[in-house]
Amino acid sequence: MISKYILHQLSAVILCTALASCTPEAETDSNIQSLEVVAPRPDIYADFTLTADLSDLTDDQKQMIGLLIDASQIMDDLYWHQSYGDDYEAWLESITDTDARRFAELNYGPWDHLEDDKPFMEGFGAKPLGANFYPTDMSKEEFEEAYLPGKSGHYSLIRRDEEGKLKLIPYHVAYAGELKAVADLLREAAKLADSNDFGNYMKLRAAALISDEYQVSDMFWMDVWDNDIDVVIGPIETYKDTLFGYRASYESYVLVKDLEWSDRLSRFANFLPVLQEGLPVPDEYKWEMPGTDLDLNAYDVVYYAGASNAAGKAIAINLPNDEAVRRARGTRRLQLKNAMRAKFDKFVEPIADVLIDELQRSHVSFDAFFANTMFHEMAHGLGIKNTIDGRGTVREALLDMSSSIEEGKADVLGLYMIIELHKAGELGGVNLRDYYVTFMASVFHSIRFGISSAHGKANILRFNFFQDQGAFVRDAESGRYRIDFDQMETAIANLSRLLLTLQGNGDYEGAVELVESHGIIKPQLQDDLDRLAQANIPVYIIFQQGKAELGIE
Repeated sequence: MISKYILHQLSAVILCTALASCTPEAETDSNIQSLEVVAPRPDIYADFTLTADLSDLTDDQKQMIGLLIDASQIMDDLYWHQSYGDDYEAWLESITDTDARRFAELNYGPWDHLEDDKPFMEGFGAKPLGANFYPTDMSKEEFEEAYLPGKSGHYSLIRRDEEGKLKLIPYHVAYAGELKAVADLLREAAKLADSNDFGNYMKLRAAALISDEYQVSDMFWMDVWDNDIDVVIGPIETYKDTLFGYRASYESYVLVKDLEWSDRLSRFANFLPVLQEGLPVPDEYKWEMPGTDLDLNAYDVVYYAGASNAAGKAIAINLPNDEAVRRARGTRRLQLKNAMRAKFDKFVEPIADVLIDELQRSHVSFDAFFANTMFHEMAHGLGIKNTIDGRGTVREALLDMSSSIEEGKADVLGLYMIIELHKAGELGGVNLRDYYVTFMASVFHSIRFGISSAHGKANILRFNFFQDQGAFVRDAESGRYRIDFDQMETAIANLSRLLLTLQGNGDYEGAVELVESHGIIKPQLQDDLDRLAQANIPVYIIFQQGKAELGIE
């Protein structure tokens, strides 16, 4: 199935290669962001090889990892269909410029994720806000007025019928052949599993992929704790749908558990209820009590695919996203230790060398970076998931603002958790200032993702809010930032209160106002980000990954 948009884009490449102003004729005003064409920049990526210690694994487990990588590669193909279109392979083959071809592969299309999704190839207009989930000639108003039961669901495409009217096509219908192949691989992998629970989970996940019914497998996954290998696979996050925030993108992670680090983390889940009670908001904004029966473990990730492999790479996972599962069972928090180390070494430390005050530079540490990331994921479980007036979930109320507000909440509540646990003596002898300064250095890294990323937008918003609150100051002479530790704690409490209240009220207009007023990169900050580019500090990671890297070919 080749959409009219993709057919037109292919012809546009042929007919309009010399014209930067050419745009798909189907684009609407709501999809137009910028027609400026920027240069491809594959050099902003740093290489990092994904490996793990497999010496204690059985031959069956190693073979299972190979099958899961095969399944993940199909997920990567499906994500291309969702991000760009059905004829992406022919389009990639048509690109003769080496840098442009490589940059297209890394961005899953002709739009630079870091440059607010501007096209880096001539012949393309602005990136459709709905990616390839919706017809590009569809307006928000047409969608909202259309009678399509289930139209806000996560697992369907919106297309036009022969009369031009909108219709739904379930993922399991649109991608039937590919999903059957993934399901078959998961069932083969299940036969090799040492853990019966993990084997059963893979069979349930196979059934979910070919039916778009994921809740049963999500619920079962919450009890799968005795496995050394894990896989996160399916249509999961909705970040790619910036038109409505409804449609989920295909992705996959293949994981190997780090038993030593996992043992160090297991005790923190017990503190969630008391932390929820202490949130700096009235009781009605914290009445939902998080569970303590959750999985908090460390893993080495050995394969990323699809949405998880696009642009910025996740260094922790907090799933499932299904609100019913979260209310009933909580979530699992998977810390991706080797990916965290890659980002810390390649980005956070070099950024700190350029932008953090020399007297505070010693406070930047990997242990603090790991903890900040871990508590960010745990903090997704704090607050409430349903609006206080009974109008539905926070995600439904905040629509396209939901992801940015939720990521911002998790970041700031992660710091709140660290403060409270440190006061209670639960974090050992680590200096609280290490967490603050390391957090500040990592904020600069995330801001470089730009406003097209929910995480990037959340970090820009927080940077501006903290600056307004005096949580840090910039020395004009050195161009370096210094944390005001007392004001930082005050800013954390104030931003926590604001974001939790926006979510609880389902205040879409308030969320838009906050993002529009604080989610912008001001000239001084842009100058400092430019200094990072001048210092040749990369922005993203390219993972060298696969069976060869693991020695299991």
